[in-house]
Amino acid sequence: MSIDVLLSGFEPFAGAATNESWEAVRRAAPQLESRGVSVATARLPVVFSRGADLLLEQIEARSPHLVIATGLAAGRRAITPERVAINVQDARIADNDGRSPIDVPCLAGGPVGYFSTLPIKAMVEAARVLDVPAAVSQAAGTYVCNDVFYRLCHALRADASAGSRGGVAVRGGFVHVPSADVVGADDAARALVAMVEAALRSDQDVRITGGVES
Repeated sequence: MSIDVLLSGFEPFAGAATNESWEAVRRAAPQLESRGVSVATARLPVVFSRGADLLLEQIEARSPHLVIATGLAAGRRAITPERVAINVQDARIADNDGRSPIDVPCLAGGPVGYFSTLPIKAMVEAARVLDVPAAVSQAAGTYVCNDVFYRLCHALRADASAGSRGGVAVRGGFVHVPSADVVGADDAARALVAMVEAALRSDQDVRITGGVES
């Protein structure tokens, strides 16, 4: 049986007690269920390759129509749907297994990058309506978040090419949340609910600017 949406967040890392992405996901899920949206959640390890493996296992088990992975971007000032995943692992700090890959591909032989298939600008607008700061991000970094994002996009592209999942094109992408002192957990959850609903109802993204100057 398929579900509407699979949401993922991450376990704590780098000595933190919590991870804001998981706090947003676990608060957002019951709110979505109360609105009639069927939801499953996954708490991913902050470990290169293994985090992505677990998310893909959950996709296989749950058959969602929509997949939104989330992660923490502590230095940002807004909730940021990501535009592009790139095929590189380049760790500034070790992951939770102590691994620090440098200039390693997420997937050997894979394309340089993938675009999100989420309506990222419509999602930004949905969060802003709630007065939660949100913006399009042009890059997801090179840590475990990007690794999960890239592997997710690759898997969904392969599924679409194979015509799997009952002929339904599964859409997916990644959203970064800032630290709790910028956007509190309850506001992050409210914004995530609005973003999920925007993604579920939007086949086409809105044509508004989301670009930045270099």
